[in-house]
Amino acid sequence: MAIEVLLPKLGLTMQEGTIEEWLAAPGAPVRPGDPLLRMTTDKVDIDVEAEGEGVFHPAVEVGATLVPGTVIGWLLAGGEPIPAPPAPASALPPPAQDPQEPQASVTAPEGRLFASPNARRVAAAHGVDLAALRGTGPGGRVVSEDVEDYLAAQADAHVPQADGATGIVPSGPLVRRDARERGVDLAAVNGTGVGGRVRRADIEAAVAATAVVEAAVAEGATGPTVAGTRVIPFKGMRGAIARRMHASLQEMAQLTHGYEVRMDGVADLRARLKEEWAGTGQAVPTLNDFVVRAASLALQEHPLLNATVRDDGVHLLEEIHVGLAVAVPDGLVVPVIRDAAGRSLAGLAGITRELAGAARAGTLGLDQLEGATFVVTSLGAYGVDMFTPVIYPGNVAILGVGRLRDGVAWEGDRPLRTRVLTLSLTFDHRAVDGAPAAEYLRTVDRLLRRPLRLLAG
Repeated sequence: MAIEVLLPKLGLTMQEGTIEEWLAAPGAPVRPGDPLLRMTTDKVDIDVEAEGEGVFHPAVEVGATLVPGTVIGWLLAGGEPIPAPPAPASALPPPAQDPQEPQASVTAPEGRLFASPNARRVAAAHGVDLAALRGTGPGGRVVSEDVEDYLAAQADAHVPQADGATGIVPSGPLVRRDARERGVDLAAVNGTGVGGRVRRADIEAAVAATAVVEAAVAEGATGPTVAGTRVIPFKGMRGAIARRMHASLQEMAQLTHGYEVRMDGVADLRARLKEEWAGTGQAVPTLNDFVVRAASLALQEHPLLNATVRDDGVHLLEEIHVGLAVAVPDGLVVPVIRDAAGRSLAGLAGITRELAGAARAGTLGLDQLEGATFVVTSLGAYGVDMFTPVIYPGNVAILGVGRLRDGVAWEGDRPLRTRVLTLSLTFDHRAVDGAPAAEYLRTVDRLLRRPLRLLAG
């Protein structure tokens, strides 16, 4: 019997994935665990393994961008015919329709509806019949996003067309929300997704095109198109960074404090460790490791900086998971150091090297990229003294680290050479005021001035 190969859903926030490469050749036999395809999402590039056994036949082309749950291929028994290609609409969420109209649903073998507990909760809260939904989760399971898609489609899927008729604009709930917030008419947007589906990148393109036209009108001229312009499209990681950073600055009241800290003790201790640990295989902590350690411990004393803002208020987070921004060729990724405050400095040094190496090699898993409650980012290696980092969406603060440089302190009338760097703390003023943010920086400074305590912890 033919086994459907579905585009997997990696994490609750995944909206679509792009097939970059088929790793199994058409007609090749595969077994569970064999590499099947390389997929790109807005967070990570990942190799997807086969979950079944059979002769592989792809159903879509390389480069296709699809929503999770789409049939992308088949695993067939020997001599079994290739099923008919899936209709394009199979890649789209179910269109809005009369709630009384029956729709195919997935049930467990005993007849029980195959749906996640969260999907059941959301459906019950809004009076949605789960049997009317098509699941996009693993094996056709109805997940909460399916319920939200259905509710959003019922609310605003029918958009007036130019001829006065009504039609359904295929798009997801986040796209419809973005369109409403930014004043974009979905009916006028050219969808580049499967089946004409409007994607968030299409909304961005429409807004950018409108801005260009408005600027040209304001100047009284349209201006020529520059020949030979090379375009870097907003897709994949670049598109994700563009959307998240733009949303971060629009949705938060961000303010940055600059704070100079003394690093004499850290620099001296690190030099001593390099000598003592030489040849032991023990990772010597970098300056950034010392800062991450101090920043993590300081969050225990200042929980307002380890929080998230939701509609009902500021939620203080009990666990401290520090994201470490790492530059990669295509942009920036933020692997997460879990339970950062509970790790020793030596242990922290080891895991930061492991995560940074995996980031640059492109082998990070999705579980290593989600869940940061606070982020540390450094431009010191590039000679930057101070900068204004942008808060990672979902957090209320981010700490920037500048370069280690010479400073001057005074002992009476005598100047004394010191080693200093500047910390740049950007915080969301909706959750944190200026004084508590400054107190947090003072705590980080105090910890860095006594590095032996960081090492001993």
